[in-house]
Amino acid sequence: MPVVLDPDAAAVYKAFQEAGRPAYETLTAGEARAYYSQARFATNPEPPELARVTPLAIPAPHGTIPARLYVPEEPRQREGLSPALVFFHGGGWVIGDLDSHDVVCRQLAAEGALIVVSVDYRLAPEHKFPAAADDAIAATKWIAANARQLGIDASRLAIGGDSAGGNLAAVVALAARDGNGPALAGQVLIYPATDFAMTHASHGEPETSVLLTHSVIRWFRDHYLNGAADIHDWRASPARAQNLAGLPPAYVLTAGADPLRDEGNEYAERLRQAGVPVTYKHFPGQFHGFFTMGKLLRQANVAVSEIGVWLKGLG
Repeated sequence: MPVVLDPDAAAVYKAFQEAGRPAYETLTAGEARAYYSQARFATNPEPPELARVTPLAIPAPHGTIPARLYVPEEPRQREGLSPALVFFHGGGWVIGDLDSHDVVCRQLAAEGALIVVSVDYRLAPEHKFPAAADDAIAATKWIAANARQLGIDASRLAIGGDSAGGNLAAVVALAARDGNGPALAGQVLIYPATDFAMTHASHGEPETSVLLTHSVIRWFRDHYLNGAADIHDWRASPARAQNLAGLPPAYVLTAGADPLRDEGNEYAERLRQAGVPVTYKHFPGQFHGFFTMGKLLRQANVAVSEIGVWLKGLG
């Protein structure tokens, strides 16, 4: 599929190339995390003012899962409780943390007029599959069980994330539908990874190997999975779930210059065919990762705003 980057996306891509940053697959996981963490200062927009940001420690079998609660200045309240979005950050299950996605969580809280809880699940290769999925499921269950104390209306609890976080959100939705989690009001899947087989056409097109390159995806995969058998587990590849019926309404976002484009599109279509209400938005001139780059890319802020509107529409 021919891909033409938007002018601002092309300029950002050119700047990244000229900066001479090392490819993640040439680094250790720790080195890659440091590079990713520093990049946010150049790409994240100014954060909106919020009423409160509070650290959380969610109990889990292995100890605690760090999290962060964001309360906007004017949340949509019903009997003193607000709707909420549980958010899982991207980063290929290897990089990223609460700080890398701090600004976008603040934006989503403000735009959606709801509470956001960002979850810092365990990362690979120190903690391989299914650690991240287990943490995402456990955190969502704890948030729902403790919703009232957090100021959250459990009947209006949604989940979401970008890239690897979109994968985890899809996994949590499937687990919750099948009894391992609360009833969910919606799922926000931002260029989600849904199938580790990586056989879709967009995984082989030169035009999609932009920032998130084909080789770095394999690096992420090899760090996260224990072996080829994990590819077929729906907790790694939610598209491997045979039945998508009964899942919560979904907002699915894809980008044109993204190796994950086709699997995200296909997952949205399968959700539709299963009777799930789907809002699908494609950004043809953007690359994977653009969503957090609102300082440089206007379409990032458009996407955040549109997701905020969609979240408000959930009630």
